[in-house]
Amino acid sequence: MEVQALTKYTRMSPKKVREVAREVQGRPAADALELLRFIPRKSARLIAKTLASAIANAENNHNLSADDLTVKRCLIEEGPTFKRYQPVARGSAHPIHKRTSHIRIVLTDEVAEPAAKEA
Repeated sequence: MEVQALTKYTRMSPKKVREVAREVQGRPAADALELLRFIPRKSARLIAKTLASAIANAENNHNLSADDLTVKRCLIEEGPTFKRYQPVARGSAHPIHKRTSHIRIVLTDEVAEPAAKEA
């Protein structure tokens, strides 16, 4: 069974969040949460909060054990971009793009079997 959690409109660019999200894919959920505690980045805190929500969804809504869950996918999608302008020299302005992202974490309780090698 798959369980997911979604955090929308996070004020961080998707590129920065994806760097941390790659580290947790395929890991057991408890190990991924522990790993995120030691990554000193804002994106790690945001992903940890979403992962904790996904674990709580699995336990409360689907009666699954947190020990059996693994992170199947950690998708970072691009949200809306806030467009602002910064004044610069000689009366002109440069555009500033404040990017947002949506964090989607999918957990599964199925055990992944390693692919069989052909001789």
